[in-house]
Amino acid sequence: MRIIARLDVKNEFVIKGIHLEGLRKVGDPNHLAKAYYDAAIDEIIFIDAVASLYNRNNLFSIIREASKEVFVPITIGGGIRTIGDIDEALDSGADKVAINTEAVRNPKFIEEAAKRYGSQCIVASIQAKRIATGWEAYVETGREKTGLSVLDWAVCLQNLGAGEILLTSVDKEGTRSGFDMPLIEAVNDLVKIPVVASGGYGHPKHCNDLLKRTEPSGLCFASVLHYKTTSVGELRKTIDQARSKCEI
Repeated sequence: MRIIARLDVKNEFVIKGIHLEGLRKVGDPNHLAKAYYDAAIDEIIFIDAVASLYNRNNLFSIIREASKEVFVPITIGGGIRTIGDIDEALDSGADKVAINTEAVRNPKFIEEAAKRYGSQCIVASIQAKRIATGWEAYVETGREKTGLSVLDWAVCLQNLGAGEILLTSVDKEGTRSGFDMPLIEAVNDLVKIPVVASGGYGHPKHCNDLLKRTEPSGLCFASVLHYKTTSVGELRKTIDQARSKCEI
């Protein structure tokens, strides 16, 4: 299972909030990325948290600097809306792009991008919120409803050619209250492509509880790393121990 650091960036600072709101500055993105790389993180995801305000991603210069010292896969997301954006992201040093809003507006964009760059390069980002009938997909940093069922949308994105799903629980994001296990289990068991779960980790018990039910391809960590309440090494040990318990 991949251990992934998630860096949400606003105006050249890594920020963190709860439910993707109430954002606070926590550090320099390049300094944090290098620290996590030195600690043996498996991957890093950079998300432009305010891309919707500018109608484009503004992280390309940050990615260029990061790729000089960070040699694990880098994903960039937020405001990726054209083939030109993907070209610039990859030219800047990113290995993958995460796409959410434009996929909802124009699903064929996922298909076009996957054919041009390969499915392994295209990450379908889903921001999920609980509703009475399950979960609804949101865009614009969890602010705008789409009317799409998360489960139906995940299957559609897979069929369009996405190589991976970045599944963010808006309800759990930043709370450290545990993963949205029913959501992760439902999506992970439904699709055949890798699922990376984001939002909610705060205690080793949360990994134990999740892995009893399902095992996603990767887990994203943000506030627990940014605020140094745990380390990459401790997370790896936690996940390994949780997996061992599930195998007994």
